[in-house]
Amino acid sequence: MVTRAGYEIDKVGDLEIACVPAFSDNYHWLVKLGNAVLVVDPGDGAACLQAAEKLGWTITHVLVTHWHPDHTGGNLAIREATGAQILGPAPEADKIPGLDVALEDDQLFSIEGQPITVWHVPGHTLGHIAYVFHDGPVFCGDTLFAMGCGRLFEGTAAQMHASLRRFADLPGGTPLYCAHEYTLSNGRFAITAEPDNAAIAERLAAVETARAAGRRTVPTTVGEELATNPFMRAESAEELARRRTAKDNF
Repeated sequence: MVTRAGYEIDKVGDLEIACVPAFSDNYHWLVKLGNAVLVVDPGDGAACLQAAEKLGWTITHVLVTHWHPDHTGGNLAIREATGAQILGPAPEADKIPGLDVALEDDQLFSIEGQPITVWHVPGHTLGHIAYVFHDGPVFCGDTLFAMGCGRLFEGTAAQMHASLRRFADLPGGTPLYCAHEYTLSNGRFAITAEPDNAAIAERLAAVETARAAGRRTVPTTVGEELATNPFMRAESAEELARRRTAKDNF
């Protein structure tokens, strides 16, 4: 990671990924890919446009994972300012401002020669998708969090369990970029769900140190989640449902 123009930037393969904090705990992601600049889930359009300007980038595409306003509220402002194309899940097309391209499960598209596969990963919302970049990261929105998963606002525990299994099948080193800084609260719940899991205890201590110093804890990796995420580790939809209910009341 490097810092440029006040923004933290990760280098993942040929991608530069800038973190744009927004609201109380959202992360919007600016992704520089050749001559293209993608923004993932821009709830705060002004923050994304300001970041792009400071970095000398021009946003060309908006990638939306689901319809919630903290992920789509900036769509129209960004398109008005830049002419960016807006892509998002077909099942939620009527709820996403300015949607230009409706994407289906397992659809493959490319930007600047980078193949990206769309995964339908319902649970948090019914139409939620993730963007799987073939040369690196996965942008998973609010389905999978570091040490947690999204609330079941529209979907079922069975859907969430199946969605998390898709992520579990990726290589362990795959970077996962979620959309919120929830890791500390997730970790504090995780240790109650699996009190004998030494990996959770070790990671929670590291997260507490990072957050106390103001450092972000995203991205995570598939391997880290398989070791420490009680929802990824749930052996059945029923176990996930019990853990999700417990987390909701934690």
